[in-house]
Amino acid sequence: MTVKRQLSMVMDLNKCIGCQTCTAACKLMWTNRNGREFMYWNNVESQPGKGYPRDYENMGGGFDADGALRLGRQPSQEDYGIPWEYNYEEALMTGTDPWLRPNVKPTWGANWDEDEGTGDYPNSYYFYLPRLCNHCANPACLAACTRNAIYKRQEDGIVLVDQERCRGYRYCVNACPYKKIYFNEEISKSEKCIFCYPRIEKGLPTACAQQCVGRIRWIGYRDDEDGPIHQLVDKYKVALPLHAEWGTQPNVFYVPPTSPPKFGENGEQLDESRIPLSYLESLFGPRTGEALDTLAEARQAKADGRGSELMDILIGYKHSEMFKLS
Repeated sequence: MTVKRQLSMVMDLNKCIGCQTCTAACKLMWTNRNGREFMYWNNVESQPGKGYPRDYENMGGGFDADGALRLGRQPSQEDYGIPWEYNYEEALMTGTDPWLRPNVKPTWGANWDEDEGTGDYPNSYYFYLPRLCNHCANPACLAACTRNAIYKRQEDGIVLVDQERCRGYRYCVNACPYKKIYFNEEISKSEKCIFCYPRIEKGLPTACAQQCVGRIRWIGYRDDEDGPIHQLVDKYKVALPLHAEWGTQPNVFYVPPTSPPKFGENGEQLDESRIPLSYLESLFGPRTGEALDTLAEARQAKADGRGSELMDILIGYKHSEMFKLS
């Protein structure tokens, strides 16, 4: 799995507005037909929430502390949500059942618990968490495949499935702790996010990053010290992997969300974050507090007129400068 360079992505959760434009861009380009209707290679979840597929965090997979592969369970179709269509004419004009699956109403799907969050007013909270294949440095899907059908590209570390070799055993689905490999029942093969490599090869960013209206996504190589990925992940250390404890060494990183303060019983502002640090640490690890402190210092420096290279990067003045693909 030795690669020459590793292409990575950083997402700033403080800028994500949950518009699902990235989801729609990916869906329309890659997964809107031919057995992929239930697949969301890119999706945006509300956290705290059950995620997609439902409760994926408790399905297992990845590696244990000793580096041994752990096979989890495969999500059911109900965990993904069986695709449905709406009868728009009846729903809008007659007020009748809008579902186009006779006698069956959906009970789960991608973004089913969108914007629900947790907590009691006025201290309820949620934030958006976009997810896609992490193109891990130590991918559990690759380790689990008995057909050697999964591989990392030498030139950029993108993880792909060789459709000619895949026989649909689904060990990869069980092994991926993020459940970002999907089994296509129509062709009996596993499929996943390909990091839009046909676009990457033309010097273009992924569809999800190109279409992001909040400019939350940066793409570049880890070893490019002048690039945004190295600066956010390695220099300023404000971008962290999701569930690093699963041992796959993800190459998608997140700038954790800052939080407004809590309010007391009489409406007074408390010196306590509304989003518990312990919850953020359960997602992004023990260095989350340090990253949030660095972000706070950079924001204050910018507000004081002292300037901040970190804030200039995170603002993303020029969209094109957020992508360094060479």
